[in-house]
Amino acid sequence: MNLETQLTALALSLGATRSAIVNVSDIQFSETFRDLCEMNSCGKYKTNWMCPPAVGPFEDLKNEVLAFKKGLVVQTAYQMEDSFDFEGMMNAKDIHEKVFRNIVDHIETEKLLDPYLPLNAGVCSYCENCTYPDRDCIYPEKALASVEAYGIDVTALVTACGIPYNNGQASVSYVGMVLFR
Repeated sequence: MNLETQLTALALSLGATRSAIVNVSDIQFSETFRDLCEMNSCGKYKTNWMCPPAVGPFEDLKNEVLAFKKGLVVQTAYQMEDSFDFEGMMNAKDIHEKVFRNIVDHIETEKLLDPYLPLNAGVCSYCENCTYPDRDCIYPEKALASVEAYGIDVTALVTACGIPYNNGQASVSYVGMVLFR
């Protein structure tokens, strides 16, 4: 089994709804996503080491991604009671977080990739309260920036590797990616 097949199978076996490999050359970037961060649309701007501005300038992060060749794209999708089910959305985010971290832990433990860069969905939530800006990150080896913080267009990303962005009415989907060479 080749590495790409092994990685997608691993992601599915650990709870991902879908997984696929994307060529980094197919990833689309847009500073618009960083603009949304600066407008504090999620309420986490200037509150987390893995969010802007602390995570770094857009061009630096884009160049970091472009140093890799491929990405394992991981999607988890969940049905909610209705489109306004905020509690269901947050529960789904927590489940996605566990699934994605489990995938990254397996990649690390099994030494499947070196080097690699994991990017998750949304704000890093490893610590209950981030130390930003008062102290250095307590767990830099566990901290995960988001796909969006790196300026990656998630809709274009999943489309590039054949994963649907919309998974039906009253559903929510989360996307993470592990970049590798």
